[in-house]
Amino acid sequence: LVLAAPKPWITTMSSGAANGGRIHFDDLQWERRYRRIAAYGQSKLANLLFTSELQRRLSAAGSAVRAHAAHPGYSATNLQGHTGNRLGTPIWHATNTLFGTSAEYGANPTLYAASRDLPPDSFIGPKFGARGPVGPVGRSPLARNGAHARELWRLSEQLTETEFPL
Repeated sequence: LVLAAPKPWITTMSSGAANGGRIHFDDLQWERRYRRIAAYGQSKLANLLFTSELQRRLSAAGSAVRAHAAHPGYSATNLQGHTGNRLGTPIWHATNTLFGTSAEYGANPTLYAASRDLPPDSFIGPKFGARGPVGPVGRSPLARNGAHARELWRLSEQLTETEFPL
């Protein structure tokens, strides 16, 4: 039995909600008006932009590390079921029952991304968005915006007071 050395990969969790996300550079932390669904979409878009910028920096440095992103599709978890709203919570529970996949199924894209020899900056998820065979999937035009990825990286370093030396 010959075991191969582990591959140096970084897998970031995103979501199909990234497709509807927008980065609000003028109010990045939602200090003026918080909207939870929009904030969630922004955070998942930010994860895709982070992955792309990380891969760009790793490649420029000659690193063998590969950065990937994954999204679980529509998994019925407790994330959707706690709206704090008498009407919203039962609607989400019904939607989860009718359309959601299991949490175990939702873990498959992350496992796929973390265990396969994929091209750098791959995005892995269910073929049909919410469900389906797991593999490489496309990104929205905003998730492929290199200028936004670089600006978000710069702002992240500024806000965390941490410079990533890569």
